[in-house]
Amino acid sequence: MQPEERLTIDTPEQIALELPVAGIGSRFLAVAVDTVLQVSMYVAGFLTLAVFTPPSALRSTLSAVGPAVLILFGFSVYWGYFALFELLWSGRTPGKRLAGIRVIKESGRPINAFEAIGRNVLRAIDFLPALYVVGVVCMMLNRNSRRLGDYVAGTIVVHDRQSEDDVRPDWNNTAAAHMSSAQLSQMPSAELVLIETYLHRRFELEPQVRNDRADQIVRRITEKTGLHPDSGQAADEFLEAVARQIRDTARFR
Repeated sequence: MQPEERLTIDTPEQIALELPVAGIGSRFLAVAVDTVLQVSMYVAGFLTLAVFTPPSALRSTLSAVGPAVLILFGFSVYWGYFALFELLWSGRTPGKRLAGIRVIKESGRPINAFEAIGRNVLRAIDFLPALYVVGVVCMMLNRNSRRLGDYVAGTIVVHDRQSEDDVRPDWNNTAAAHMSSAQLSQMPSAELVLIETYLHRRFELEPQVRNDRADQIVRRITEKTGLHPDSGQAADEFLEAVARQIRDTARFR
């Protein structure tokens, strides 16, 4: 796979969004960081047990429930670490955050608990026989660098160029233009999904591609509702204003 490989998502509205696919190198950097953090959690758990448990009680506790506790703790850290972070951080773990990548659905939407858990249950198979050999071979055999866990959960890992706190459409601070509630109510909910998907991903697009996509969406909105940008208003500002007012006031049909 070439480093510049891009994922093209065709929305139901026939507007294509392009996202840069994360390659093997960036994903290995992420998993290396996450592995170091996992090992640190193992060490911290052991040291906490050793420091805060009296020696006599520690020996009796370990002899009675030690193996079960160790297995449960290891299971929670190994699988829970990835699934929990990816669910709470919009597809990112600390390692992915550092590497600038994130997990999304094939549709381009954020993953949910099912995808977060499903893709990481298969991590044990992807790791076989060691150092993710199965996962790497699988990634090399498909153009979107998907491992087995990605196929099972229907996910893809892409480069994330947005800021770490940007988990909503990136609104500007300009006030929304006044728009008729009657016109906004004519907007199907699918159009709002399209607008917000674009606003989420726009900074991942090349400038020309971004401008073309914004103009396409604006034309669709104008055709469906009669709304159009004010004189001199940029397409992005218009789409932000539409989405904000729909969320605040409009009722979908």
